[in-house]
Amino acid sequence: MKKTIGTIVAAAAVVLLTATFGFAEYAAAGAANFPYFQLGCLIVGGLIMVSLKRKYDKMYTAEVVGAFALYTLLMALFTNPVIDAVKNIVT
Repeated sequence: MKKTIGTIVAAAAVVLLTATFGFAEYAAAGAANFPYFQLGCLIVGGLIMVSLKRKYDKMYTAEVVGAFALYTLLMALFTNPVIDAVKNIVT
């Protein structure tokens, strides 16, 4: 039961972080410049993280959530809308 609850919590965190990424990118650039490739990579990465959590008992839920949060941040930093927003802030 503990393994199932940990997997559900990790999956919920993956869904929430992915939705936050999608909303932030849509708000930053709109539908015309939405980074679909990065969103797809984020979804695949989340599926891999959740499956690893399910497979290995010794992985903590906080480790999976933290690793995916850092992965989401990395994906968000290297998208065109974020780079353009940083350029606008700096100049």
